Amino acid sequence: MSKLIKIIKNIKSKPIFKKDVLITGKVALITGGNSGIGKETAIDLAKRGGKIYIACRDVIRSKDDLDEIKERSKSVNVKLIQLDLASIRSIRHCSKEFHERERQLNILVNNAGIMACPKSYTENGFEMQMGVNHLGHFLLTNLLLDLLKASAPSRIVVVSSSAHKFSDMNRDDFMSDKSYNKLKVYGQSKLANNLFALELARRLEGSNVTVNSCHPGLVHSKLGRHMNAWYKPLYRLIFKPFYKTAYEGAQTQIRLAVDPELKAVTGKYFVDCEEAVPSSAAQSYETAAWLWTKSTQMIYEKFKDFDKLDKRS
Repeated sequence: MSKLIKIIKNIKSKPIFKKDVLITGKVALITGGNSGIGKETAIDLAKRGGKIYIACRDVIRSKDDLDEIKERSKSVNVKLIQLDLASIRSIRHCSKEFHERERQLNILVNNAGIMACPKSYTENGFEMQMGVNHLGHFLLTNLLLDLLKASAPSRIVVVSSSAHKFSDMNRDDFMSDKSYNKLKVYGQSKLANNLFALELARRLEGSNVTVNSCHPGLVHSKLGRHMNAWYKPLYRLIFKPFYKTAYEGAQTQIRLAVDPELKAVTGKYFVDCEEAVPSSAAQSYETAAWLWTKSTQMIYEKFKDFDKLDKRS
């Protein structure tokens, strides 16, 4: 109960990142940048002069979102690129296409996610929440590391959630084959986000590529669309005073992406634009190393050249 009270108190804060920082000449890729906090992040970074790639599942349906981002940011330098994080094939194709279109990547925002969906599996047989929220971003980031290193100083922002505090890493049932609680599994996937950032920051030490994770807050978005219909009205009634708009929810990841003050900060967790303390499970370097190895092994089963990627990091 004390953890819940602390989280609710944190939710109430809605700081806005106000520094006038330009990123002219820089290239950013935002997963899930066609909606919610991803869209607001894209608009903000486009306003700052960056070339922005919106990675989304359906580029045809996202064209209206692209037009809105261009109109609100007053920038024509915003592009769509197809990415389905539930498909290794799609992730590989996205990386290949991005490499063909660009020679640099200065900012990668791993923003897309799925929450509390019914038990299902990705195209490659991974449990959907862990597959999309963690494994998909794990593979995409590794595939783009060469560009991030070549473009240093560069930044990786991993969007996690305070929900990571309600789960531990279930090593005995990592894919939730034996038991599936959709909220607990969501929390485990967000814990994986934190641990991925922790381990990647360690591996990238000295490269001038930083990696940080963050909690956006409780945001009005499509993320909770899979929650039970009877539960949604009660949930919204209780937490309505603490909800952030998508614009407010995007502020922490925007700061992590552009603030010069954070140029050397890596391996940290942020809430409401400030460094915060994650759960003890999210601070375990041993678990982070285990997760990296486990993730590599799982993807290697589907993608036979993945060992080459692991040697790059």
